[in-house]
Order: sequence, then structure tokens, then C-alpha cells
Amino acid sequence: MNLTDIRAREPQRVAEAWSARSRRPLLGSDGRLLVVAADHPARGALGVREDPMAMAGRQDLLDRLATALARPGVDGVLGTADILDDLLLMGALEDKVVVGSMNRGGLQGASFELDDRFTGWTADQLAERGLDGGKTLTRVCLGDPGTAATLEATAQAIDQLAARRLMAMIEPFWSVRENGRVRNLLDPDSTIKSIHVASGLGATSAYTWLKLPVVDDLERVMEATTLPTLLLGGDPKGEPEGTYASWRKALGLGPVRGLVVGRALLYPQDGDVATAVDIAAEMVHGGAR
Repeated sequence: MNLTDIRAREPQRVAEAWSARSRRPLLGSDGRLLVVAADHPARGALGVREDPMAMAGRQDLLDRLATALARPGVDGVLGTADILDDLLLMGALEDKVVVGSMNRGGLQGASFELDDRFTGWTADQLAERGLDGGKTLTRVCLGDPGTAATLEATAQAIDQLAARRLMAMIEPFWSVRENGRVRNLLDPDSTIKSIHVASGLGATSAYTWLKLPVVDDLERVMEATTLPTLLLGGDPKGEPEGTYASWRKALGLGPVRGLVVGRALLYPQDGDVATAVDIAAEMVHGGAR
């Protein structure tokens, strides 16, 4: 029975599968994580490099995710409920770390993009289904009043996740709006400011992790936090060797505990998902697994 037939005829199987899923500790013996990200489509962000609709085919995306999750050293996945439910029904989430994406209301290119509503998972739903944490995108734009609502909602999410002893993965950016579009500032000082704002949200930071871009002068940037940090793989435009080199160097920095990578692994330039994932897994875990 294919996924659509299950959803149409036996939708209760989704909840049953979440209850029956085999889980694992958040961290293994080496204390590092490689997580595959698949929450871009829920913002209408389907592009990879020059192809604006690269992620439009759902079965193709699921096949790529299943390939990635089956490789040794891949610890888990980050996604919205629609994608995670599909992967669950495919049996791809057994013994994996699973993080739910919580705020997807700030659609790419929208006038309300920075008033980033929490339209995905709630902390209660994450706990009920046995997920391991929730992720928020927290963009700070001093010229857009929507930022205030996003900061408030993020702080509430951090407290709610911590109360359930779930990871709160915060992805902060210092952002500007130019010609009607939002642009994240990826210079070191802007990244440092975003770290300090994100770190101060909520009444506790006990369960807070950061998800940060690889920027210049990253050693100085990482001095801004003691929070465990996962580095954002992004959508590389150049040759993959340069991207891999930047990841390898960054993984040696103090607070860094691994990578969260989506398009760079799922849509590599040569199309070989398994090899791209294996390279990242070796960088993150080395000989520890």
C-alpha cells in the first residue's frame, strides 16, 4: 500500500507508528550529531542552486531522505509534520533523532515573513509523539515590527520545550529587508549579535542548542556562546570541496557538536546522495562510530 492509500484509508496508522517507533538517546558516545534538514518546502523555499523547483517532487525528496537516513553516521532528521509522517510510514525514522520544525508561517518573500508564526509542531505535540526536540527560525530585523512577535513566541517555545526536557534548536539570524525581501547578514559581527539575542530568550537555557551558519572568522564567532551548536550546511553555490573544507575546519571549534545539512547533501552537484552523506558523516563522527 503506498503512502497516499495509507493516508486515505488508514490515517490512524500515523499516530500508531509514532507510538511504536524505536528511539535512541539524543547523543551517542562521541557527543556529536549529523542531522538532515527537510523543512524548507513548508516555506515555499523549493530552490537548490539554479533550479527554483528542485524540491517540488515529494516522492523524489522522500527517496533522497531515505537514502541519507540509511547511511551510517546519520543521526536523524529535522522536518515538518507532513514530511516526517511520510518518513515514519516508510520505516525510515526507527532509532533516529527526530526534530520537529515549529515556525513555518514566515513564508519566503511574504510581506509578513518576519512575523514568523508558529504554524507547525507545538511542544505538547512533539512530546506526545516522542520526538526529540523542536527547531525555530529566529530572524531579528530591527526595521520590522514582526520581529517582536517572533521573539516572544520563540521564548515561549524554549520554555515549553525545556519543561518537557526536549531540545530547543534555535536558528538565529540578524536580518534586513531590502527591496521587499529579507536578507540574512552573514558577517561575523551580525552573527555574534544574533547569538546573544537567541541565547537570552526564555526563562531557561538548559535545553537550548544553536543552529548557526558557517561564516568568516568562525572561531571568534563561537566565542560568543557556551551553548551546544550545530552548524548549518546551507545551499552551497561553489565546488563541494570548498564547502567540505569549511565544515571540517568549523567542526573543531569548542561549542560545535555537529552539522544540520539539507540541500547540500540531498541535492549534491553530482547527484550522489549516499557519497555526499558519507563524507559529512566521516567529518562529524570520524572513527567514533
